[in-house]
Amino acid sequence: MRLQGKIAIITGAGQGIGAATALKFAREGAIVAACDLNNDAVTRVADACREAGGQASAFCIDMSDRARVDEMVATVREQYGRIDVLVNNAGITRDARLQKMTLEQFDAVIDVNLRAVFHATQAVADHMVAQRAGVILNASSVVGIYGNFGQTNYAAAKFGVIGFTKTWSRELGPKGVRVNAVAPGFIDTPILATMPEEVLAKMRAQVPLGRLGKPEEIANIYAFLASDEASYINGAVIEASGGMTL
Repeated sequence: MRLQGKIAIITGAGQGIGAATALKFAREGAIVAACDLNNDAVTRVADACREAGGQASAFCIDMSDRARVDEMVATVREQYGRIDVLVNNAGITRDARLQKMTLEQFDAVIDVNLRAVFHATQAVADHMVAQRAGVILNASSVVGIYGNFGQTNYAAAKFGVIGFTKTWSRELGPKGVRVNAVAPGFIDTPILATMPEEVLAKMRAQVPLGRLGKPEEIANIYAFLASDEASYINGAVIEASGGMTL
């Protein structure tokens, strides 16, 4: 198992890519601290990790609340003695065209998709540097690279995450900490499940592979990047979009 004994904090673990990542990590031998704002959902995910033979604990937490983030990180360190991996996956959407977007919509997405990434990473950075080892994995998006209609806030946050990744890989790399990002395309998550079929058909038509991605496919990338197999990968942004941006 590639992640045997590694202590991994995974945010946004209640559903979709985060849930798939938590389960994948647990199956690969990691001890998972699953974090999500939805207590019932993240508890179910932690239970599923244990049922799969792994170890997991659930934290109901708003990742944009720095005090709660610090408390969670301290609890994980006290319980397990170290933190090996952080997956910054928590994210939301509040879509609207530029002229219609409210400050509340803009701020909500920036708080969760960008500010929370800063909070969590800053909270674990000193511990990883002291260990001279650690992996930080950030969820970006193809929207952060190419933009998307109606997603000013989301695009800004996801492009910012790429900036975080590039900067932190330079700052922390010499101290033994690798920082990388994954930029998924259209992934079959609960958010997309609410969309009309005609919209989904148009989305699939943009992808050369002819389908949406699966959360498990993104989880597989995170597991690889967290493992020693990726020990020379630092500062990378891996696009997983089925070729939609070709």
